[in-house]
Amino acid sequence: MHLTRWLQYRIGQLYMISKHSCEQSGGGEGVEVVKNESDTHPEYGRGQLTEKRIYLNRALRSMHPRCSKLPAWAKTFVPRFFYVTEKSWNFYPYTITEYSVSYLPKFSIRIETRFENNNGDNSNVFGDTPTQAENVSFLDILSDPIPEKHYKESEDLSRWQSSKTGRGPLENGWRDNHKPIMCSYKRVQCSFEVYGLQTRTEEFVHRIIRDILLVGHRQAVSWIDEWHGLSLEDVREYEQVMQEKTNSKVKSSQNTQSPTPPRPAFSRSMSVTDERSLMKMGAMPDLSVPNSPVRLNSTPE
Repeated sequence: MHLTRWLQYRIGQLYMISKHSCEQSGGGEGVEVVKNESDTHPEYGRGQLTEKRIYLNRALRSMHPRCSKLPAWAKTFVPRFFYVTEKSWNFYPYTITEYSVSYLPKFSIRIETRFENNNGDNSNVFGDTPTQAENVSFLDILSDPIPEKHYKESEDLSRWQSSKTGRGPLENGWRDNHKPIMCSYKRVQCSFEVYGLQTRTEEFVHRIIRDILLVGHRQAVSWIDEWHGLSLEDVREYEQVMQEKTNSKVKSSQNTQSPTPPRPAFSRSMSVTDERSLMKMGAMPDLSVPNSPVRLNSTPE
């Protein structure tokens, strides 16, 4: 039963990522898949290695959750067009995802994820030290607010109902009484060691990550009638088709954009450690509790 739930969750997640990436590509923005291949890790076993380029345009009021319109202070060091490199090692039910930007060598994000068949009540999901309650953030895909521009009535889980499974709509208290249920646990570490910009950048990144997780998991649930019944092989084929379509949309939109001269590199930077900010956003634990995760509230299949 546990393997079946894990597999359903995995299929739903892969379907959502592929469809969402294609929908959000265009107008100079989008996700280009550079690499998607099987990989074997000595500790985690067989898995999938992916590398993506997330193209963003700071001049747009982006519909992409990864880049809500950049605040004015960020535009001082962000070029008009740029991309973020995402590398992900998926050894389901454990994954590692890292983000970097070539012209910002002091910027990095690392997210560890573990999926479990529970409602988010495992305080030691990463197998090291139990996480203190004040370092845990629960995200509720039913009631937590999302940016208005990302709201769709068809993805509102208080109104959603699946014709294939009979599940939905979700109601208050769903996390304690909904079956079946899965939880995605996230441990987020973010760093931007540039004097005067670290705190604001990390808070902005944390907010964007929260929006990505909420929007993505709402979609994975509300789109269940599209992916329910698919095998892993089926969804991998769908992933390949959507990957080619998405890459084509990204390249097409890039050809219509005028080139922008690169900005000069920073001439002034220094290493800064703002522990209060990092602990607030869950990227750095209390000193007595190493590697505290930020957790995403459990998600029904």
